Amino acid sequence: MATIVLSLGGSVLFPSIESHNLKRYAPSLTGIAQKHRLFVVVGGGGEARKYITVARDCGADDATADEIGIRVTRLNAALLITALGKEAWPGVPADQTAALEAACSGKIVVMGGVTPGQTTDAVAAVLAERVRADLLINLTSVDGIYSADPRKTPGAQRFGRLEPGELVRLISQSQLAAGANLVMDLVSVRVVERSGIPLVVMDGRDPESLVRLLSGEDVPATLVSRSGTTPFPLR
Repeated sequence: MATIVLSLGGSVLFPSIESHNLKRYAPSLTGIAQKHRLFVVVGGGGEARKYITVARDCGADDATADEIGIRVTRLNAALLITALGKEAWPGVPADQTAALEAACSGKIVVMGGVTPGQTTDAVAAVLAERVRADLLINLTSVDGIYSADPRKTPGAQRFGRLEPGELVRLISQSQLAAGANLVMDLVSVRVVERSGIPLVVMDGRDPESLVRLLSGEDVPATLVSRSGTTPFPLR
Protein backbone atom coordinates (compact mmCIF):
# COMPACT_ATOMS: atom_id res chain seq x y z
CA MET A 1 0.00 0.00 0.00
CA ALA A 2 1.50 3.30 -1.14
CA THR A 3 1.11 6.61 0.68
CA ILE A 4 -0.20 9.38 -1.60
CA VAL A 5 -0.66 13.08 -0.90
CA LEU A 6 -2.90 15.09 -3.22
CA SER A 7 -2.72 18.86 -3.51
CA LEU A 8 -6.22 19.48 -4.85
CA GLY A 9 -6.58 22.97 -6.27
CA GLY A 10 -9.50 24.96 -4.95
CA SER A 11 -10.36 26.12 -8.46
CA VAL A 12 -10.45 22.47 -9.58
CA LEU A 13 -12.78 21.34 -6.81
CA PHE A 14 -14.78 24.57 -6.70
CA PRO A 15 -14.89 26.36 -10.07
CA SER A 16 -17.55 28.23 -8.09
CA ILE A 17 -19.45 27.25 -4.97
CA GLU A 18 -22.50 26.62 -7.15
CA SER A 19 -20.67 24.45 -9.71
CA HIS A 20 -18.53 22.31 -7.42
CA ASN A 21 -16.99 18.92 -8.21
CA LEU A 22 -17.47 17.34 -4.78
CA LYS A 23 -19.80 14.58 -5.96
CA ARG A 24 -17.53 13.81 -8.92
CA TYR A 25 -14.40 13.55 -6.77
CA ALA A 26 -15.78 11.61 -3.80
CA PRO A 27 -16.14 8.19 -5.48
CA SER A 28 -12.74 8.48 -7.17
CA LEU A 29 -10.99 9.31 -3.89
CA THR A 30 -12.86 6.55 -2.09
CA GLY A 31 -11.73 4.04 -4.71
CA ILE A 32 -8.10 5.18 -4.46
CA ALA A 33 -8.21 4.92 -0.66
CA GLN A 34 -9.16 1.24 -0.93
CA LYS A 35 -5.70 0.59 -2.37
CA HIS A 36 -3.56 3.38 -0.90
CA ARG A 37 -3.11 5.49 2.21
CA LEU A 38 -4.53 8.85 1.11
CA PHE A 39 -4.12 12.46 2.25
CA VAL A 40 -5.77 15.42 0.50
CA VAL A 41 -4.86 19.10 0.92
CA VAL A 42 -7.57 21.37 -0.50
CA GLY A 43 -6.89 24.88 -1.81
CA GLY A 44 -9.04 27.98 -1.55
CA GLY A 45 -9.60 28.75 -5.22
CA GLY A 46 -11.73 31.60 -6.46
CA GLU A 47 -13.91 31.66 -3.37
CA ALA A 48 -10.90 32.33 -1.15
CA ARG A 49 -9.74 35.10 -3.48
CA LYS A 50 -13.16 36.75 -3.19
CA TYR A 51 -12.95 36.79 0.59
CA ILE A 52 -9.37 38.06 0.52
CA THR A 53 -10.34 40.87 -1.86
CA VAL A 54 -13.13 41.98 0.48
CA ALA A 55 -10.80 41.78 3.47
CA ARG A 56 -8.24 44.01 1.76
CA ASP A 57 -10.97 46.44 0.69
CA CYS A 58 -11.81 46.71 4.39
CA GLY A 59 -8.20 47.54 5.23
CA ALA A 60 -6.92 44.11 6.33
CA ASP A 61 -3.16 43.57 6.34
CA ASP A 62 -1.68 40.67 4.36
CA ALA A 63 -1.41 38.36 7.37
CA THR A 64 -5.06 38.86 8.26
CA ALA A 65 -6.09 38.34 4.63
CA ASP A 66 -4.04 35.12 4.58
CA GLU A 67 -5.77 33.88 7.74
CA ILE A 68 -9.16 34.49 6.14
CA GLY A 69 -8.02 32.57 3.06
CA ILE A 70 -6.91 29.68 5.29
CA ARG A 71 -10.37 29.55 6.83
CA VAL A 72 -11.87 29.21 3.36
CA THR A 73 -9.51 26.33 2.50
CA ARG A 74 -10.58 24.57 5.70
CA LEU A 75 -14.24 25.14 4.87
CA ASN A 76 -13.59 23.64 1.42
CA ALA A 77 -11.90 20.69 3.15
CA ALA A 78 -14.90 20.26 5.45
CA LEU A 79 -17.21 20.13 2.43
CA LEU A 80 -15.06 17.42 0.83
CA ILE A 81 -15.10 15.47 4.10
CA THR A 82 -18.90 15.69 4.07
CA ALA A 83 -19.00 14.37 0.50
CA LEU A 84 -16.68 11.48 1.45
CA GLY A 85 -18.84 10.51 4.42
CA LYS A 86 -17.62 7.66 6.61
CA GLU A 87 -14.58 7.12 4.37
CA ALA A 88 -12.96 10.31 5.69
CA TRP A 89 -11.61 11.37 9.07
CA PRO A 90 -14.39 13.70 10.31
CA GLY A 91 -12.24 16.65 11.35
CA VAL A 92 -10.00 19.08 9.45
CA PRO A 93 -6.46 18.78 10.89
CA ALA A 94 -4.93 22.15 11.80
CA ASP A 95 -1.40 21.04 10.94
CA GLN A 96 0.65 18.13 9.62
CA THR A 97 1.10 16.54 13.06
CA ALA A 98 -2.66 16.42 13.53
CA ALA A 99 -2.97 14.91 10.05
CA LEU A 100 -0.52 12.16 11.02
CA GLU A 101 -2.59 11.39 14.11
CA ALA A 102 -5.81 11.29 12.08
CA ALA A 103 -4.21 8.87 9.62
CA CYS A 104 -4.03 6.25 12.37
CA SER A 105 -7.76 5.79 11.78
CA GLY A 106 -7.06 4.35 8.34
CA LYS A 107 -9.45 6.86 6.80
CA ILE A 108 -8.87 9.54 4.15
CA VAL A 109 -7.37 12.63 5.80
CA VAL A 110 -8.42 16.00 4.35
CA MET A 111 -6.92 19.33 5.39
CA GLY A 112 -6.60 22.92 4.17
CA GLY A 113 -4.15 25.72 4.81
CA VAL A 114 -1.95 26.00 7.88
CA THR A 115 0.22 29.12 8.04
CA PRO A 116 -0.21 32.67 6.68
CA GLY A 117 2.12 33.25 3.75
CA GLN A 118 2.23 29.55 2.85
CA THR A 119 0.28 28.08 -0.07
CA THR A 120 -1.63 24.82 0.19
CA ASP A 121 0.88 23.38 -2.31
CA ALA A 122 3.58 24.01 0.28
CA VAL A 123 1.37 22.49 2.98
CA ALA A 124 0.98 19.38 0.81
CA ALA A 125 4.73 19.16 0.13
CA VAL A 126 5.57 19.33 3.84
CA LEU A 127 2.82 16.83 4.63
CA ALA A 128 4.25 14.46 2.02
CA GLU A 129 7.61 14.75 3.76
CA ARG A 130 6.10 14.15 7.20
CA VAL A 131 4.15 11.06 6.18
CA ARG A 132 7.02 9.75 4.01
CA ALA A 133 4.78 9.67 0.98
CA ASP A 134 5.56 7.58 -2.05
CA LEU A 135 3.99 10.17 -4.34
CA LEU A 136 2.81 13.79 -4.27
CA ILE A 137 0.28 14.80 -6.93
CA ASN A 138 -0.60 18.40 -7.76
CA LEU A 139 -4.08 18.52 -9.29
CA THR A 140 -4.40 21.80 -11.11
CA SER A 141 -6.12 23.30 -14.17
CA VAL A 142 -3.27 22.59 -16.63
CA ASP A 143 -1.90 19.23 -17.77
CA GLY A 144 1.63 19.63 -16.48
CA ILE A 145 4.53 22.05 -16.18
CA TYR A 146 5.26 24.20 -19.22
CA SER A 147 8.18 26.31 -20.38
CA ALA A 148 5.77 29.28 -20.35
CA ASP A 149 2.11 29.91 -19.57
CA PRO A 150 0.36 27.82 -22.28
CA ARG A 151 -2.71 30.05 -22.08
CA LYS A 152 -0.60 33.01 -23.21
CA THR A 153 2.13 31.29 -25.23
CA PRO A 154 0.74 28.86 -27.86
CA GLY A 155 4.16 27.34 -28.52
CA ALA A 156 4.92 26.61 -24.88
CA GLN A 157 6.51 23.20 -24.27
CA ARG A 158 5.09 20.76 -21.73
CA PHE A 159 7.82 18.88 -19.90
CA GLY A 160 7.27 15.14 -19.61
CA ARG A 161 9.87 14.80 -16.87
CA LEU A 162 12.03 17.14 -14.83
CA GLU A 163 14.71 16.78 -12.18
CA PRO A 164 13.74 18.51 -8.90
CA GLY A 165 16.61 20.97 -9.32
CA GLU A 166 15.41 21.81 -12.83
CA LEU A 167 11.95 22.61 -11.47
CA VAL A 168 13.43 24.86 -8.78
CA ARG A 169 15.39 26.79 -11.41
CA LEU A 170 12.35 27.04 -13.68
CA ILE A 171 10.11 28.39 -10.90
CA SER A 172 12.85 30.75 -9.68
CA GLN A 173 13.24 32.23 -13.15
CA SER A 174 9.48 32.45 -13.69
CA GLN A 175 9.00 34.41 -10.47
CA LEU A 176 11.08 37.20 -11.96
CA ALA A 177 8.80 37.53 -15.00
CA ALA A 178 6.12 40.20 -14.92
CA GLY A 179 2.67 38.73 -14.44
CA ALA A 180 3.99 35.23 -13.91
CA ASN A 181 1.31 32.60 -13.37
CA LEU A 182 3.02 29.63 -11.73
CA VAL A 183 1.70 26.10 -11.32
CA MET A 184 3.55 25.80 -7.98
CA ASP A 185 5.38 28.19 -5.68
CA LEU A 186 9.08 28.16 -4.85
CA VAL A 187 8.63 26.97 -1.24
CA SER A 188 6.72 23.87 -2.32
CA VAL A 189 9.21 22.89 -5.04
CA ARG A 190 12.17 23.36 -2.69
CA VAL A 191 10.52 20.95 -0.24
CA VAL A 192 10.04 18.51 -3.13
CA GLU A 193 13.73 18.89 -3.99
CA ARG A 194 14.99 18.22 -0.47
CA SER A 195 12.61 15.32 0.22
CA GLY A 196 13.17 13.51 -3.07
CA ILE A 197 9.50 12.49 -3.14
CA PRO A 198 8.28 12.07 -6.74
CA LEU A 199 5.83 14.76 -7.83
CA VAL A 200 3.24 14.57 -10.60
CA VAL A 201 1.61 17.76 -11.90
CA MET A 202 -1.54 17.09 -13.90
CA ASP A 203 -4.92 18.41 -14.95
CA GLY A 204 -7.29 17.51 -12.14
CA ARG A 205 -10.54 18.78 -13.61
CA ASP A 206 -11.54 15.21 -14.51
CA PRO A 207 -11.06 12.96 -11.45
CA GLU A 208 -11.05 9.89 -13.70
CA SER A 209 -7.68 11.08 -15.07
CA LEU A 210 -6.27 10.68 -11.57
CA VAL A 211 -7.67 7.17 -11.33
CA ARG A 212 -6.16 6.28 -14.70
CA LEU A 213 -2.76 7.69 -13.70
CA LEU A 214 -2.67 5.61 -10.52
CA SER A 215 -3.72 2.55 -12.52
CA GLY A 216 -0.58 2.95 -14.62
CA GLU A 217 -2.22 4.40 -17.72
CA ASP A 218 -0.53 7.07 -19.81
CA VAL A 219 -2.04 10.44 -18.80
CA PRO A 220 -0.73 13.87 -19.89
CA ALA A 221 1.32 15.13 -16.95
CA THR A 222 4.77 16.15 -15.76
CA LEU A 223 6.76 13.85 -13.49
CA VAL A 224 9.34 15.49 -11.24
CA SER A 225 11.76 12.94 -9.81
CA ARG A 226 15.43 12.21 -9.38
CA SER A 227 17.24 10.36 -12.16
CA GLY A 228 16.71 6.63 -12.00
CA THR A 229 13.62 6.84 -9.78
CA THR A 230 10.00 6.42 -10.74
CA PRO A 231 6.93 6.05 -8.50
CA PHE A 232 5.19 3.58 -10.80
CA PRO A 233 3.87 0.98 -10.49
CA LEU A 234 2.47 1.85 -7.08
CA ARG A 235 1.81 -1.06 -4.74
